[in-house]
Amino acid sequence: MTSQGSNPQGSNPQGSIAAPILEAARVTLPFGGVKALTDVSFSIRERELFSIIGPNGAGKTSIVNCISGRYRPTVGKILYRGQDITRLRPNARATLGIGRTFQNLALFHHMTVLDNIMVGRHHLLRNNFITGSLYWLTGARREELAHRRKVEDVIEFLDLQPVRKAVAGTLSYGLRKRVELARAMALEPRLILLDEPMAGMNLEEKEDMTRYVIDLNEEFGMTVVMIEHDMGVVMDISHRVMVLDFGRKIAEGEPAAILADPHVKSAYLGEEDDALVDLDDQPRRPVEARP
Repeated sequence: MTSQGSNPQGSNPQGSIAAPILEAARVTLPFGGVKALTDVSFSIRERELFSIIGPNGAGKTSIVNCISGRYRPTVGKILYRGQDITRLRPNARATLGIGRTFQNLALFHHMTVLDNIMVGRHHLLRNNFITGSLYWLTGARREELAHRRKVEDVIEFLDLQPVRKAVAGTLSYGLRKRVELARAMALEPRLILLDEPMAGMNLEEKEDMTRYVIDLNEEFGMTVVMIEHDMGVVMDISHRVMVLDFGRKIAEGEPAAILADPHVKSAYLGEEDDALVDLDDQPRRPVEARP
């Protein structure tokens, strides 16, 4: 899948001298007697589209959970824009500008699409329950209207206008994944973590989501960290790729180098010559640029 105007495969929009926005140093995470992650180190540049791949159980979601604060590594540290965030709570990381989606949908299914997306703005609200009693006197109403305008921008970008007042639980799976992305975008993150954003989607939905991910990176300037099983998507749109296997990093680099790496072929892609395969065995068409 490619997009007109997207960065060439494996390129970095900021060049090799771009400062890292995120650094992980020797991250280790055990669960009982099993190590989900062992001595994992990497750095991600500002405005990079960085993908994490590997077999099921390789530790992909575990490293994203360490970045977002859901898990806390026992060894190692994570730096965001030079600040050690290893011990920060998830809400503190969100306030710093780290947003995420989840592999399993985490929407409020009884709430409307609009209300679900508004939840993504709560870290940006300055007024609390004390100032809320002075709502009309303190400018809180103006603040809410400003937040709603931001949310409407997200709704427009993700083409959610027709379902903005629909109850989230009544939507198709593909639309609910898009609402989850909208909620993460509403935080206006500088770094967004996408955990299998295209899992369970049909071909058309995957193509739409691919375009949105590219635009997040190119038009909104967000640094994107993506876990994804569709190798065609990963290799076409990523600037760099990291491969995990049994909780260890076995490769990191530009897509072409990853495809040629014998350790990756052995651990993840197999020994097949045709590495660019869709792991869902679905036919793929080129992604055209969004109008």
